Amino acid sequence: MENKSRNVYLIPYVLWIAVCVVAPILMILYYSFFDIEGQFTFANYAKFFTPVYLRMTVSSFWYALLITAFSLLVAYPTAYLLTKTKHKQLWMLLIILPTWINLLLKAYAFLGIFGTYGAANQILDFIGIGTKQILFTDFSFIFVSVYIFIPFMILPIFNSLEELNPTLVDASRDLGASSWTTFRRVVFPLTVEGVKSGSQAVFIPALSLFMITRLIAGNRVITLGTAIEQHFLVTQDWGMGSTIAVFLIIAMALTMIATGRRKGGTKRENDVKAV
Repeated sequence: MENKSRNVYLIPYVLWIAVCVVAPILMILYYSFFDIEGQFTFANYAKFFTPVYLRMTVSSFWYALLITAFSLLVAYPTAYLLTKTKHKQLWMLLIILPTWINLLLKAYAFLGIFGTYGAANQILDFIGIGTKQILFTDFSFIFVSVYIFIPFMILPIFNSLEELNPTLVDASRDLGASSWTTFRRVVFPLTVEGVKSGSQAVFIPALSLFMITRLIAGNRVITLGTAIEQHFLVTQDWGMGSTIAVFLIIAMALTMIATGRRKGGTKRENDVKAV
């Protein structure tokens, strides 16, 4: 009887997955086999492997890796310091608050900050460097992307650090390990799942960015997300746009598999305890 009631509760979830996840993916896959004139073809898949789209794919992965790497470099020490503060939950709330603001509003805010007469250039002018072209550069694109995604990197790392058993760190120091050795051999291995979760949360959406590439990078950065937007909204070539989306979905799925939690994920902790 209990199993039947559980199955009933699963019905809304299964329906939501079927309508909002499975059906759109099947529609994208279906449209990928048609050209702009509505004729069935495999030409879209052959076109994807031309130099233009392959360069675009490499560029998308490169920028997504940069955004993820910079986010991790800032997020890990930030999350570590937060675990040592008194009002950690308040600080976490302040970090999460910007995620409640619309992405478009944040992008437009940086248009003003990085503009010719914006705050950033005023500071550069004040310290004697002079006005620089900050907008429509790789720097501005990566900076704004990291700013937008960094809360999603901090949160899982913070949770992993909070769950870390402090006695393991104390034991490492009692055995004569330096702070760096303790971090490298104890702290980081035991929080690597948080790093993986944060990397997923940043890398996957960074692959499909398109609005920031337009507003902040001024179309100097072309990603797969930008190409999908162009084909659906400008050229009206839904087939090619769907084909790019298919490969993007495959890349996202492979990323999730590569960074997913392994069954033996607690082995590291057991090894540390054994030592």
